[in-house]
Amino acid sequence: MAEIAGTMTGSQLEFARRVDATSTNQRALDQFLRGVERRALRMAELACGSRDDALDVVQDAMCAFVKNYAAKPEPDWAPLFHRVLDSRLNDFHRRRTVRNRWLAVFERKEDDDTLDPIEQAQDLQDPGPLLRLAGSEAGKALDAALKALPLRQRQAFLLRMWEGFDVATTARVMQCSEGSVKTHLSRALAALRRALEDHQ
Repeated sequence: MAEIAGTMTGSQLEFARRVDATSTNQRALDQFLRGVERRALRMAELACGSRDDALDVVQDAMCAFVKNYAAKPEPDWAPLFHRVLDSRLNDFHRRRTVRNRWLAVFERKEDDDTLDPIEQAQDLQDPGPLLRLAGSEAGKALDAALKALPLRQRQAFLLRMWEGFDVATTARVMQCSEGSVKTHLSRALAALRRALEDHQ
């Protein structure tokens, strides 16, 4: 390599260094995304109630993260990614609320021969593949308890306890004060303790 570098012009050598740095950054970025993918999908499933919607949200979050933050320093990636994911989940809930309002306004009576929309609705009580594999009552109870938490409490719990972020990082991700994070987490823990007291 030293012999090749000796024959390169200054601009060629600089270009080669940039290509090497880009490929190193790309490998680190791919490794980071593979590392957060499963946990992000589980967080999104809990928030969306549907694996398909969760996959769409996580994919959208990953694309937005790579587009906007791939050049940031690697230690900043985790909080930035979760901030993007949090934003995408909030967008998902806003869109679903608006869609449900419009559907209620334009809902019309169906004939007896048409499909019943209630029968066609997806079962939101489906525990998902991870809990079906686990099959334990405690796992089912935890999943139900997490789904029952308000969105901000669930976010605070998952970011602090599951992702291991400190209070300051969690506050940056959730775009709220550190005091709010502590309050949301405290309420989430109290609700989970109540919901899971039979499994302790």
